[in-house]
Amino acid sequence: QVQLVESGGGLVQPGGSLRLSCAASGTFFSIYAMAWYRQAPGKQRELVATIDKNRSTNYADSVKGRFTISRDNAKKTVYLQVNSLKPEDTAVYYCNRHPALAYWGQGTQVTVSS
Repeated sequence: QVQLVESGGGLVQPGGSLRLSCAASGTFFSIYAMAWYRQAPGKQRELVATIDKNRSTNYADSVKGRFTISRDNAKKTVYLQVNSLKPEDTAVYYCNRHPALAYWGQGTQVTVSS
């Protein structure tokens, strides 16, 4: 059974940076594509970035050049480095497999505000 625990969020000023982490449990972590998603207030959850088992990455247009997804298979952890944050990046950030499982972790809140 997979468990996903996100951390690293917080309150930052516009232009700031954070490093989000997602610790996953379960076997065969390294063979799955993983992703970060986010859900802003009043909006649907959206896909932000993906990384496959070969570490190939893809990003939503809105975050290209600012966010970087990475993974450490030995630690079963996925990271999202978020730079040059904007107020519109404010959301709860979740990690999951890609395509996503029905199970979701609690997420980590990122708030960008001056």
